[in-house]
Amino acid sequence: MSGPPRYLVDTNILLRFITGDPASQAAAAKKLFTRAAAGEVLLDCSAVIVAETYYTLLSFYSVERKVAAEKLSFLLQQHGVKLRDSSQVFAALQSLQTTNVGFTDAYLAAGASEEGVSVASFDRDFNKFKEIVRYEPDA
Repeated sequence: MSGPPRYLVDTNILLRFITGDPASQAAAAKKLFTRAAAGEVLLDCSAVIVAETYYTLLSFYSVERKVAAEKLSFLLQQHGVKLRDSSQVFAALQSLQTTNVGFTDAYLAAGASEEGVSVASFDRDFNKFKEIVRYEPDA
């Protein structure tokens, strides 16, 4: 038995869940985490995504450091969420030489390609990577 589908989680999924903004994507992210808690999917989150989420909560959403850390810590401890630390940095740097995306997207796409899994994201930039499939959760 291979287990439930596994998705590498993008920053925007975590941000939508934590901030509730925008409402339609927040509802879809909440549904995705509910599915993970029920064992229907596994959400795989890297340290880079956690770092970007934390930074964005502070810099864009003006969330206090302690609150941001608490919210992320709580979210990452939920059933169906796996926090991992892998090294697709060089593959991401290689991809950045030919694809107009940010480092985090390139890093996540490199991991998805290497591992043969989809990326759960609302970001259509992932469609630029022909070697991966982007999964956009429904509300």
